[in-house]
Amino acid sequence: MKQVTMYTTPICGYCAAAKRLLQSKGASYQEIDVMRDPAKRAEMMQRANGRRTVPQIFIGDTHVGGYDDMAALEKSGKLDALLAA
Repeated sequence: MKQVTMYTTPICGYCAAAKRLLQSKGASYQEIDVMRDPAKRAEMMQRANGRRTVPQIFIGDTHVGGYDDMAALEKSGKLDALLAA
């Protein structure tokens, strides 16, 4: 599977939902907490084309977006192909 990177905060319900979806797929992910680290939040915003909300999810080099975007990929049957190596 491709490397998944997810920018999150500990108090984010959508972040928890994104983690559950990835876990249901057997995908591991690197979680980066941006709540207390302004440098990591700036990094997230740069990588996510200015988006400020969490989660921001990257699969490989592809910016998926937030949880709703990833859930839409799952519903359309495209998430598995994106996760595949």
